[in-house]
Amino acid sequence: MASLWTLLFRRPRHLTYARLDHDGTCLGFKQSSLAPTSDAWVQVSEANLAWLGRTLPASARVCNRATRHWQQRTLPA
Repeated sequence: MASLWTLLFRRPRHLTYARLDHDGTCLGFKQSSLAPTSDAWVQVSEANLAWLGRTLPASARVCNRATRHWQQRTLPA
C-alpha cells in the first residue's frame, strides 16, 4: 500500500547546492528541485556548516551523471 501512496503523491527531489566565490570559498547553501542558473552554485552531497567561509573540499562536489549520448557519437577513423 505504501508504494501506491508513493506513486500518487510523488514529491520533487531537492538537491543541495553551495554558492562559491571566485576563490572557491563557500558562501552559502541552497536546496532546490531545479538547478540554479548562476555559475557560482555547485551541487554538493550535503549542506555542511563547517564548510562556510572555507574552501569547499573536492569530495563534497557531486559529479554530473553521464548520459548515453557517447554511444551515438561517430568516432574519427
